[in-house]
Amino acid sequence: MAEAPGGGGEKTEDASARKLTKAREQGQVAKSMEIPSVFVLLAGVLALRAFASMIYNNCLAMMDDTLRFEGVPILTDSEVINLFFRYSEIMFLMLIPILAAVFFAAAASNLFQVGFHISWEALEPKLSKINPLAGLMRIFSSRSLIELVKSVLKLVIVFAVAYIAVKGEIDNIIRLYDNSISFILLYIMELSFNIVIKILLVMAIIAILDYAYQKWQFLEDQKMTKQEVKEEFKQTEGDPQIKSKIRQIQAQAARQRMMADVPKADVVVTNPTRLAVAIKYDGATMEAPTVLAKGAGAVAANIRRIAEEAGVPLVENKELARNLYSMVEVGQTVPPDLFQAVAELLAYVYKLKGKRI
Repeated sequence: MAEAPGGGGEKTEDASARKLTKAREQGQVAKSMEIPSVFVLLAGVLALRAFASMIYNNCLAMMDDTLRFEGVPILTDSEVINLFFRYSEIMFLMLIPILAAVFFAAAASNLFQVGFHISWEALEPKLSKINPLAGLMRIFSSRSLIELVKSVLKLVIVFAVAYIAVKGEIDNIIRLYDNSISFILLYIMELSFNIVIKILLVMAIIAILDYAYQKWQFLEDQKMTKQEVKEEFKQTEGDPQIKSKIRQIQAQAARQRMMADVPKADVVVTNPTRLAVAIKYDGATMEAPTVLAKGAGAVAANIRRIAEEAGVPLVENKELARNLYSMVEVGQTVPPDLFQAVAELLAYVYKLKGKRI
């Protein structure tokens, strides 16, 4: 599909890391609400089952302490307050294991999905969140329809699992009348626990599938058009035209500095017209001859002109000029392979100037 003018078009490109990071900063992440709710309930039920005996004994002790007394208690204001705090402490200590299990399950399920991240931008109040029109659009959107289907599916699963579990226990339930009340209560609790665990295990599978769907949906929503990819590349890497202009300016500045060093050279090796390489050697400060400037075409012509104006000798040596131009960058010393040829050239030039190498 062709993209519309002005940056429109079909979102066919995967979201870049930069866009995903920005979305995360805004609180937009792939997250399923089913995972925390299911795993919190599962952790709470398992903790309740594990500490049921402790809770039962504490409740018995509390009831025994409340109902067994030798005489009629005098319930003054201070006595009522003391009883309230004492029993509140007992209740809190009973609930600590369950609360801890629920807390860690909630934290772990959220960390599993999105990691540890606090989005202050998502907490900022926005008028768009209370826009009635936007709210109606969310209610009647395809995503709301999917959530409705999920809710109906969960109800069907809960009913089906409960029905199958109870149907398998019908014979035992019919014979309960011949047992003690404590046995009946214990049986009902065990049966309820088994039903809830089975339901939650099935719901956990649905929650994991829902997380996979939410992640896929999130990545689909974050997809970009080709124009958006181009614009982001410009913002990240810089406009190619501007970068090209900067490189041109930098190259021009480097060329100007190079040309300013040509008068300092001892000799300029030419090809004779296509290439030019300016060389200098100072035994007191240099370990080997150094290339001060080089160029081809118009740059070579400019080097020759500046050298002639500065009185720097021009020596034609096609092979040496080609080797120096291709092997040595400006500011680098001559490689050992070319020492002999360059030394002979400098010796010749120094002989003309009456200078020793």
